[in-house]
Amino acid sequence: MSRVFSEELVNSVAKEMKVADLANATIGDVLLVASRLEELTGIPFIRMDQGSPGLPANKIGIEAEKKALDRGVGSQYPAAAGVAELKQAASRFVKAFIDIDISPRSCLPTTGSVAASFGAFIACTQRIPGKNKVLFIDPGFPIQKSQLRILGIEWELFDIHDFRGEPLRAKLESFLSKGDIAAVVYSNPNNPAWICLEESELKIIGELATQYDVIVLEDQAYFCMDFRHAFGRPYQPPFVPTVARYTDNYILMLSASKIFSYAGQRIALACVSDKLFDTQYPALAARYEDSGVFGPTFIASIMYMITSGCTATTQYAMAEMLEKSISGEINFVEDVREYERRARRMKQIFTDHGFSIVYDKDVTQQVGDGFFFTLGYPGLTGGELLRELMMYGVSSISLSTTGSEQQGVRACTSRMREELYPVLEERMKAFQADHPLK
Repeated sequence: MSRVFSEELVNSVAKEMKVADLANATIGDVLLVASRLEELTGIPFIRMDQGSPGLPANKIGIEAEKKALDRGVGSQYPAAAGVAELKQAASRFVKAFIDIDISPRSCLPTTGSVAASFGAFIACTQRIPGKNKVLFIDPGFPIQKSQLRILGIEWELFDIHDFRGEPLRAKLESFLSKGDIAAVVYSNPNNPAWICLEESELKIIGELATQYDVIVLEDQAYFCMDFRHAFGRPYQPPFVPTVARYTDNYILMLSASKIFSYAGQRIALACVSDKLFDTQYPALAARYEDSGVFGPTFIASIMYMITSGCTATTQYAMAEMLEKSISGEINFVEDVREYERRARRMKQIFTDHGFSIVYDKDVTQQVGDGFFFTLGYPGLTGGELLRELMMYGVSSISLSTTGSEQQGVRACTSRMREELYPVLEERMKAFQADHPLK
């Protein structure tokens, strides 16, 4: 056997870290075990578990924060709705790169997209009595289901793998027609599969959202990172695909974490359609004893209770990064294209040694290369593959924890380094030798 770590050691560390079942471990559990194994042995892991940015934070944002502190903004509470400069920049940014009109008042800064979805789940499931469930188009971000557990909100889900293109309509309608779905959630590009919903699919989602009065929460954490297309040129097509072209029932979540590598400062945007922002809901008015108008209630009666507003300096940082992107002084797509190069090289190593890409196609083309990809290996379930890879010094998460019905693991490219490619090659060569294909 050519394992880097013995099964006994991996099991012992998992027990020490209080991980009951490594095959179904969360991202945090895998991170703990991998870090402890590195600490005990000094042997580096190929870290494909946590989707944390692996590039330097944007310097323009850093300098803007410093200047904001020097101006004295740290002495005052930021407005709940956000600073004017960021709201205006957000509106222009959405127009420049998505070609959608959203007014500044409807663009709300949040402490990361996690906070945006947490607050949106509350607002969406309380606005209409009887509409109290969330539907996940999976695979998806596991933390969002954890949020619903905290809130006591029920959810439904389905794996989109077998429902791409027109079959998506009937599948979605089978849930929405019941009348209890308040919101539909997905990420595009997708975490963990890196599939991208195409315009035809977004049109289906938008039409059904309008028909059944459902709000679409579109997580664009990996904004413009479908590198197969020339996205990211301000005010020039192609523009980023979005459900916002096909319905007024939407909240777009745009985060600085990946596109500006600004994860540590926790800043994102919840961009609410103007029509939804201004819609009055009696149930919200009764619960919060306010106007019941969606936007103001979302901001003042829900989001402010969660975060008390975003740190002022990070708002000025994001405003500056958005403005510089609009003017062309920042090319944020090229700044993060390194993820595409990493994915291509990593996928090649894995497929050369018997692995397959689980989610390998969109409707009309092969899935692109970017921040994430998915891996399967013949004869192994996702949980089994996760465990086996750990013994070869490679950490990942099982697709089963993301709502997927497919067997495999999610791989993240963000922490890959140049000196680790030959290490990965050597370890996967050993993996294949120890797991011969029939």
